[in-house]
Amino acid sequence: MMHDPGLKAVEIIGGFWKERLKLNTEAALRHQWRQLEASGCIQNFRLAARQVEGFREGMFFADSDAYKWLDAAARTLAYSNDAWLMQQVNEFIALLEAAQESDGYLFTYNQLHFPEQRWQNLQLEHEFYCLGHLIEAGVAHFTATGATRLLNIARKAADLLVRTFMNAGPLQTDGHEEIEIALLRLYQTVGEKQYLELARRLLERRGKIGGYAWHFMRQSLQTTWRLKTRDQQRVAYIREHSEHTVPKMPSRLLRRVPAGLPLRLAYSLLSGKYAQQNAPIEKQTRPVGHAVRFTYLEAAVALLARLSDDASRLPVLETAWEQMVTRHLYVTGGLGALPLIEGFGRDYELDPELAYAETCAALGSLLWSWEMLQCTGGAKYADLIEWQLYNAASVSMAQDGCAYFYDNPLTVRDGLTRSQWYDVPCCPSNLSRTWAALGSYLYSQEAGHLWVHQYVTSRGSLEPGLILNAEAGLPWNGNTRLQFELDAPRDIALHLRIPAWTDGYTLRLNGEPIEAAAPSQPPPPETACGYAPHTARYLTVGRVWQNGDLLECDFSMPIRTLRQDRRLPKCGGKAALARGPLVYCLESVDNPDCDIFNAKIRADSLRAEVSPAHFGGITILCGETPAGKLLVFIPYLYWANRGASQMTVFVEG
Repeated sequence: MMHDPGLKAVEIIGGFWKERLKLNTEAALRHQWRQLEASGCIQNFRLAARQVEGFREGMFFADSDAYKWLDAAARTLAYSNDAWLMQQVNEFIALLEAAQESDGYLFTYNQLHFPEQRWQNLQLEHEFYCLGHLIEAGVAHFTATGATRLLNIARKAADLLVRTFMNAGPLQTDGHEEIEIALLRLYQTVGEKQYLELARRLLERRGKIGGYAWHFMRQSLQTTWRLKTRDQQRVAYIREHSEHTVPKMPSRLLRRVPAGLPLRLAYSLLSGKYAQQNAPIEKQTRPVGHAVRFTYLEAAVALLARLSDDASRLPVLETAWEQMVTRHLYVTGGLGALPLIEGFGRDYELDPELAYAETCAALGSLLWSWEMLQCTGGAKYADLIEWQLYNAASVSMAQDGCAYFYDNPLTVRDGLTRSQWYDVPCCPSNLSRTWAALGSYLYSQEAGHLWVHQYVTSRGSLEPGLILNAEAGLPWNGNTRLQFELDAPRDIALHLRIPAWTDGYTLRLNGEPIEAAAPSQPPPPETACGYAPHTARYLTVGRVWQNGDLLECDFSMPIRTLRQDRRLPKCGGKAALARGPLVYCLESVDNPDCDIFNAKIRADSLRAEVSPAHFGGITILCGETPAGKLLVFIPYLYWANRGASQMTVFVEG
């Protein structure tokens, strides 16, 4: 199987993504830390460490938000010497050392509100989820810096889980998958098989809880009682400390809840589908329940298959992935059609206005596709990663790095703006940690083989004596230059992804055209959203490469019309426009005198233009209605950066 070169091996040195990573480091991570402080999240750890007096605030799973920030910051330190970031990371690690109990337990909700209670309601209260993100942060920090302080904290927590749950039953599984990924990554890092074994057992116990509905209701009542007790504790505390204020965070964006959806939520919860407890993993052949949880589960199973070299798990994963892509994927790569459930609906139930399309779901899908790519070498997985990075994920963050979407609808009739933070701020730092690790997703290696999955301006020290320099024009043009720095000639089969969005390419080696045919692909399956990553494939250029060899790849970037399946509500039969890896949209700011929701476009009028007036100079699409009225389309990831506006991805045409 393939392997990636690692977090520190590849540096993003220019182009579109260099600017995004600069924004991430200099604006987003600073803003996120300020919000974690303002919400009381960081203060909770000071309280647990007995460094200050006060009252814990935030959701029971608030610890995870701090850990994801720490994970993102740690990954950033792999390529940045930002002094503020290094200081903040080191101070936070010291705080975690003080807050962690001697046996490894660290969950401020219980430590501060219920100090004698642990592991009470694993289906609802996210203890495993929080510890999973702590472990991932420890792995990231060690990988980026070589320091072991945070890794030691992570290992103490993991060892506690091993001692407590290695021989537990199915009820002792988590309601929100994440710990499984974390344990597997810890195993990858330190090589102790007990972590792999616990992850395997946790995965294989899922879907085997007898009388799940009864257990869920019992835990729901316990959780409700504990929350009520916490609130009573707060009232008593404020009675004696009138100066205490409860932080007020904006609620997540609330989409309209259709009639009947509460009943569907109840069924999803009680049947176990919401948390993927409805069936064992070997029978999870279609997306169900909460979209983030499902994609995290599948990512963990795929990673387990890779680390165990167990290809028998792959057919079920491939079936589920195909079901997701062909029947449950929005054209932007967004996942999760239903608010309230925050997840998957029925096949083709992809209402663009109700779309939940949580940012974390796209990121979970990216993790899953990455593991499938490493296991199978299928270019379709790399193609979906690219599509979601540019669209469903990147739209979440504003261009200043300091405001975010939680869910990402594809049609918005009422003015909508991002918020600086949320009562459940899981997405901002999750996006930041994904961006910070972008270099890890560009290449894969195997003996004598090198795969180029993503075209990003970068410098990759892929192995001793082998450096690959890439200069890429994406997402605005399809020109890429790949140049080798070698200490000696090397026989390498170089595999280049031919994206699904191109209809042609040319290759030049050291300035001379070369012929290299990519393998033909069978016709792609019909998809609900019109986007089919299945036409992507790898082209192989095998030779003895010399130092300085330059390979130039030029991919055509036609404007594509992605037709929506007629079974889709509200947008069925309409089209979305895309160019290269970007989906475009109509925003009312650019089309003030147009009914964008009923706009029609003449396909023969479409053209791409570089517009200096848009976001410092980006490629927009222009076209005309049958009546000759100009329509201006911007990339979906840029919308809602110029005040409250209306938007739609879809047009008639």
